[in-house]
Amino acid sequence: MKKENTEDISKLITEQQNENSLYIDSKPIEEIIGIFNTEDQKALAAVAKEKQNIAKAIEIVVEAFKNHGRLIYVGAGTSGRLGVLDASECPPTFGVDRGMVQGIIAGGYEALIRSIERAEDYEDEGKAAIRGRNVNSKDVVMGISTSGLAAFVEGALREAHSLGGKTIFLTCNPPKWEMPFVDLFIVPVVGPEIITGSTRLKAGTATKLVLNMISSISMIKTGKVYDNLMVDVQAWNAKLVKRATNLIAQVGGVDYEKASNLLEKAHGSAKIGIVMAKKSIGYEEAKRLLEENDGILRKVIGD
Repeated sequence: MKKENTEDISKLITEQQNENSLYIDSKPIEEIIGIFNTEDQKALAAVAKEKQNIAKAIEIVVEAFKNHGRLIYVGAGTSGRLGVLDASECPPTFGVDRGMVQGIIAGGYEALIRSIERAEDYEDEGKAAIRGRNVNSKDVVMGISTSGLAAFVEGALREAHSLGGKTIFLTCNPPKWEMPFVDLFIVPVVGPEIITGSTRLKAGTATKLVLNMISSISMIKTGKVYDNLMVDVQAWNAKLVKRATNLIAQVGGVDYEKASNLLEKAHGSAKIGIVMAKKSIGYEEAKRLLEENDGILRKVIGD
């Protein structure tokens, strides 16, 4: 069922006309680039102001991961695509199961490659999408809606809350009504867009920045990064094999040839290969040590 939206969107901050980009169509290209650069800085500042709420969100997600829960992004349009993008990049970067971080977009797969704007208007479909993922009390559902008005996202958050999941809402406009089904709000107010209402610009940039921090820092805090190195990278192609080999050589203190040999013996796991190099032990022993230490490399090999 479609939810009728009676909100006057002209009152939304992201729908206001930006005074700094008036007459942009008549300006030289380099001047327009300057306007973009200046306005993009506002996205960075808006995200910085939400640091405390982003930190709270990360704490919620880390707790979920430690309890074998999932992070599920739900959005529509640009917001949905950014959520799916962030989720899809977690397995190769951090070596996690594909189900650990998931993305749901209103309109499904087709909406990833072409605009299906009407898909965001159906609250019941948002609820159904959450039920379809079997959300439970271990999970975190993060709704993403620049306007804060996407019925699909609201429905998903309502359903997740009713199923006992933690709920987070990322929006670039202060909520217009009470949302008791949301546990935490993240609201980077980026201001009016350069092209009025085109929220794939500053709002999209702010959204990407927030998602980068939430997924990446949550992975850091669950042992997927050693120092600032992605030691759980999956060697799925030639470039990543070289990256994993270099990691074993650098952290394990061995030459490239030995590192390559260790990566093969570690079945493509750079982290296990590093432990094998540092401890001069075999695959099974290295794997056991990591499992006993929650996969945190620093606990196994120190600094």
